[in-house]
Order: sequence, then C-alpha cells, then structure tokens
Amino acid sequence: MQGTLNKPSDNRWRSRGCASLLFAVALSPLGVGQAGAEPEPEPAVEPGCPQTEVIFARGTDQAPGPGDVGQLFINAFQARTAGIASDVYSVNYPASQQYSLAIDGVVDARNRLLDMANRCPDTQLVLGGFSQGAAVIGYLTADKVPPGVTLPDGVDGPLPNAIADHVAAVVLFGKPDKDFLTSFAGGAPEIIIGEPFKAKTLELCAPGDFVCSDGGDLFAHTTYPFNGMIDQAADFAVPRVRAGLGIDGEPAAPSADAAPPADVAAQAPEGTPHGVN
Repeated sequence: MQGTLNKPSDNRWRSRGCASLLFAVALSPLGVGQAGAEPEPEPAVEPGCPQTEVIFARGTDQAPGPGDVGQLFINAFQARTAGIASDVYSVNYPASQQYSLAIDGVVDARNRLLDMANRCPDTQLVLGGFSQGAAVIGYLTADKVPPGVTLPDGVDGPLPNAIADHVAAVVLFGKPDKDFLTSFAGGAPEIIIGEPFKAKTLELCAPGDFVCSDGGDLFAHTTYPFNGMIDQAADFAVPRVRAGLGIDGEPAAPSADAAPPADVAAQAPEGTPHGVN
C-alpha cells in the first residue's frame, strides 16, 4: 500500500498566503493508572491545577479532539503516570485543508500555554502535534523571526524564554519538512524549533514519510498509531515530567494486561481541558 509522490499535487497543504501569518502569530509574547500500581507522591501545585497537562494539536481532517495519534499518545502517557493528576487540552482549530485557518491553532495553543504558565506555574506541560498539528506546535516554539516574515499587529517577537521552563517535553509526529512546506504550503518558512525547547523536543518521522522526509511513501504518514513511535514519545516525555515534579525513580512500565484508558479526551470538546487521571 505505497504511493509515490512525483509532483506537488497533494491538496492538504495547497492554501497560499497563510504561511507568514501562521509562523508570525507563534512569536507573540503574550489516566488512568495501571491496575495495582503504587500511587505516586503528589507534589504541591496551585489549587485547581493538574500536575501535568498534555496540549495536543491533531492532524488534517481529523475529528475534533486530539485525533487518533494524539489519543494514543495520551493513553500511553497516562499508562506510565499512575497517580499523577493530569489534564488534556485539545488545540481548538479547524485542522482542515484550508490552511489559512491553521493560524487559529497557533493562537489557541499559544494562549493555552501562556495561561497555564501564568495560572499554574508548577504544572508540567507536554506539547504535541501530528502532521499539520506538528507544524502548529513547531511554529509555536520558534525563537527567531525568519527573513521576509511580517509580524501582525500586537506581536513584537518570540515567546519569552522563561515560558519554555514550564514545558517538560515536546513530541512531534510527522512534522512537515522544508521541501514539503515549499511545495504544498505556499512556501511557508522552515519549522525550526526554538533554542529553549530543543533539548526537550522529540521529532518522530516514519521511514519514507513524504511529509517529514524526502521519501515518497504516502502510506507511511498513516503508520504512527502502530509503528512503535507512540510508545517512544511517551517514554521520552514521562521521565521529564516526573523530573519536573521532583518524583524520583523510574516510572512503572504499563501492564500488558491493563485495559487502555478510555477515550476521555476524544469525547470532550476542543478548547476545554479534560481530566484524564
């Protein structure tokens, strides 16, 4: 089930004129535990705040919520964080083939990140996205304005470096590469992770995926739910969250016999936090 990409005919990134605005808005300054697991200690956080929150942006044409890749990542993350109180926030944006509206996702993710950093400073945040959602989150982390990009009114530069201190990990599945952005996204700037986020970012690209590599395999972009990269991302994020919370020791491995967490996040409306643990 492979297809070869010969010409820039894919319509998912065909909208032009949104590239600079999508990038620029990112620069504004503005669980279920496994059965039988010992509960984790509960470090103090602000009243009404979770100990950790996953902010995830779904891919193109996926139903509202975190999307299939996002939900599976949340399930894997929760299976490794028994007893840690957590929320999920699904980025509220169309995720449609009208890419001029992708700016809505950058704005919404930025607003949520700033709100949580200010209101819940001890909460360990995990940012994630798949495909178009990975672009949204990737642009959010940028620490430089690329040449030729005009910032919209009210935006005077990148996010303050201190905001990155509230983010434990960033996981990106199938993030569009430079060639893909040039061919299918109206020449959008390359997505360059900002320096404050680099050490805490994991970029996962399935072999041959035409979106994030020079491969021509169309099917590869659909393999993230079952190619092992979900678990790889969870194993990357969880120790960083635990360290941020001051929890010592290794996280418990998820039980093979334990039922997966319910699709709580997928059932909740976008733009509202939904507790999972």
